Amino acid sequence: MDNERNQKRFESVYSTKVRAGKRRTYFFDVRQTKGEDYYLTLTESTRRFNGEGYERHKIFLYKEDFNRFMTGLNDAISYIKTELMPDYDYDEYTRRHEEWEAQRLAQEAEATSATENVTEDLTQELTDDVDSPPPAEKEVESKELESEDDMSW
Repeated sequence: MDNERNQKRFESVYSTKVRAGKRRTYFFDVRQTKGEDYYLTLTESTRRFNGEGYERHKIFLYKEDFNRFMTGLNDAISYIKTELMPDYDYDEYTRRHEEWEAQRLAQEAEATSATENVTEDLTQELTDDVDSPPPAEKEVESKELESEDDMSW
């Protein structure tokens, strides 16, 4: 029972992810406390360079900190955008990501289409095989029986 309660406590009530390049993904998970309160878990997941697994870093954000966190985050981002790098095109990565997602979806659609074509071909072959009797049966049907001994029961 305790394990079941712990499992429920750590389940996400809401979850969304943001892909950030090829190696990084951010997860935003709303979770429920024992007291039926809610908090946010921000997770940065980065694929290791050697390809063996992921590194994860978590931040737990509680409701009493939401407004100050948002204010601090917005202030820091605004400072970078207006004071440090005002000429930078911040939409560049959004466009690149949209292009990458479109390319990925096209590749998935192409792979799905190829799989469907193979499946259709196999289904047609199987249907053709079922519709026509096997070659041995054709020979027996076309052969006239010369005597009772030719019949196999």
